[in-house]
Amino acid sequence: MTTEGLMPVAAVAELIREGHYLSLAGDEAALRQLPLGHWIGGTIPYFMAATGGTVSRDQVFVQPVTGFAAAPRLRLYDAGSLPQLCRNAPDHGFSLLIVPAFSTCHGDFARNAPNYEDMYLKPLAGWVAGTHLDDAGHATPQVVLGSSGEFSAEHAVVMDVELPPERFAQIDIVNPFKPGDGDAISFPDTGFSVDICRVNGEAMHLADYLCALEVDTRLPLVADYCGASVNVSIKHIDAAARRVEFYAPVFPGLTYRLAIASGESAPPGIGGDVSPMFACNCILNFLYEGLEGQPAGALTGPATFGEIGYQLLNQTQVVLTIR
Repeated sequence: MTTEGLMPVAAVAELIREGHYLSLAGDEAALRQLPLGHWIGGTIPYFMAATGGTVSRDQVFVQPVTGFAAAPRLRLYDAGSLPQLCRNAPDHGFSLLIVPAFSTCHGDFARNAPNYEDMYLKPLAGWVAGTHLDDAGHATPQVVLGSSGEFSAEHAVVMDVELPPERFAQIDIVNPFKPGDGDAISFPDTGFSVDICRVNGEAMHLADYLCALEVDTRLPLVADYCGASVNVSIKHIDAAARRVEFYAPVFPGLTYRLAIASGESAPPGIGGDVSPMFACNCILNFLYEGLEGQPAGALTGPATFGEIGYQLLNQTQVVLTIR
């Protein structure tokens, strides 16, 4: 019996009843049909499946968690306790985190995760739950703690997985973009919304700057975060109000540039002897690159409202492998 990939609800329910530990993604209506068990989940109907990019409201994407040294721990975190996430994680293993989009947890994690205790010392991967885009405004992204059946639009859900000494978790970020060689952009404050920035040291309204360049808003801003290129995707430019909204926060002290293609596709070795335990792609890649119906290759999983590779990411793929 298949234990991973996009599956009918009945098949997923059988895996749960067999006692498998699972990370699940699916439309809320599909997830509500599942029994209690060792699983965490989040709402999303967009997937990169083995057959290609897929939109489905009646199937669930299954990513089994195996090879652990002790039974994984499943729990919910509220915004107040979420900063303890990494401190509570196993000393040798990894954590899978799902956060509902637009929640307080989402905003707080995006702004503050880089400062969490033990962040970057313990592998943390995951994604941001969402909804079908047709349901915007009348459906709410949710996460699920499968052991209790609790759905929540305000909590994050976590699976902490301890590994045996001979195995270790590796997180890779596959970014189709890198910083271009254009103007250097910096910001005075952390935020999802910006008016004033500095371009090559000169203060100006970011909206004015982007509009004057007639920038393609499908291209993110990209900064170098300690050697990793991290995107901040543009949500909306309000030219009248002279404000720009992003899908992830910008941070002071970093230099951002408009993106160019990087040519990255997958981490070395993926698709050969090494298969991901977890992977996700961004809904913006799914939409902007027209991935529905297109081959997914070795990196299958939900197409999400944000990716988590330690911190919140946009327009990337996150891959967790056990080596």
